[in-house]
Amino acid sequence: MNFNSIALQAPQFLLPSQNIDLCRWTVIACDQYTSEPEYWETVNQYVGEHPSTLHITLPEIYLDKAAEMTPRIQDRMEQYLREGVLQPWGPGWILLQRQLKCGRKRHGLLVALDLEQYNFSPTSTSLIRPTEGTIAHRLPPRMDIRRQAPLEVSHIMVLIDDPRNTVIEPLCHNQRTPLYDFDLMLDSGRVSAFGVNDRLEMQSVADALARLTHRDSQGSALLYAVGDGNHSLATAKALWEEVKNSTHDLESIQEHPARFAMVELVNLHDTSLVFEAIHRVLFGVDPHHLLKAMETYFGRKNIDAHFINQDFPQDISEKSMAMLASSSPQCHRIPVIWQNSSGIIEITPPDTKLATASLQNFLDDYLERELNIDLDYVHGAEAVATIGSRPGNMGFFLPPIDKQSFFPSILQDGPFPRKTFSMGESHEKRFYLECRRIR
Repeated sequence: MNFNSIALQAPQFLLPSQNIDLCRWTVIACDQYTSEPEYWETVNQYVGEHPSTLHITLPEIYLDKAAEMTPRIQDRMEQYLREGVLQPWGPGWILLQRQLKCGRKRHGLLVALDLEQYNFSPTSTSLIRPTEGTIAHRLPPRMDIRRQAPLEVSHIMVLIDDPRNTVIEPLCHNQRTPLYDFDLMLDSGRVSAFGVNDRLEMQSVADALARLTHRDSQGSALLYAVGDGNHSLATAKALWEEVKNSTHDLESIQEHPARFAMVELVNLHDTSLVFEAIHRVLFGVDPHHLLKAMETYFGRKNIDAHFINQDFPQDISEKSMAMLASSSPQCHRIPVIWQNSSGIIEITPPDTKLATASLQNFLDDYLERELNIDLDYVHGAEAVATIGSRPGNMGFFLPPIDKQSFFPSILQDGPFPRKTFSMGESHEKRFYLECRRIR
């Protein structure tokens, strides 16, 4: 069942059969814990040879073994299909409830989106758009797996801008029989799922979704913003383009399963969804040289950028620094700290909606010339204050992203600068569970 005008499909899913241990089957997104091999060693020991999405995905910590692991992953998918490990459900959608260990609940709707209406270029005007720039060299290992794979599993989370809770939340009010309900491994909370396959109910969801579409002054439409899994969705798009290029009869492949990608829709305004700021620290920098270079950089754009000395509060926290970084469309304010100094950089009037974009655009330009300076992305204002105030370092505090400006920023400026925000902690990310045929 397709809703073509909003790039939405109700697909057939493949779910683990009733005799499968779901706790072992369901594994965290592959791009998590990339610096913690002990996490993945624990998962490997716990899963063993039990049926598991661990065996049909490639954790990025093992990316250097991609060539070796890819055939095994594809073979294991074929085995699971052959042995009945997976059973069909649908067509329809799956309503998800994730109980986070902090006590919050996040709701989502598992659907398939039409890759014909997705473009991951920085200048994209498609209905489905990325929220961060796509790094080309990160795609080939993912493409090698998906190219010959019969199945997809997904950790992609796509945001919709629904402040009035008109799409997902009404589905939670109806009594439904769970498709599954169990605790996730390694103290990562609990997940429950319920089928949505009534045609009238689905049409109501599609109508509500259509009403959320944003349009810019040129008339381009934006409905979906990729929150997590930007590179995974870009991989699916690249492979769909390969499928199209392999035939001269485009009409015959319009319903090819590779045209669609499985994603979880999440309301940007879900109260459980916390956007955390990601700050910047420079190493081996002369702060006064940088500030002068910043004045020159923005001056070329007829933008004023100047530094104001200001003592920071002793109890530096995310809240206190967010207040100092309070910005407006007329002025971006970026708190900065280095050895024995602190203050605010003011940029007036900015040419981007986000202070993060103003800073990152300058840093990209500056670091192209200053090759001996290193940049790191840091979570936590306290850590920035500690590291940034050491000799030779410089820390920049950035505000958390404003949910109200999220979609308008993408419309105006395109994808956010890399490392603009984080959607919760690692254990709160989406786990692999459901599958879908793509061949």
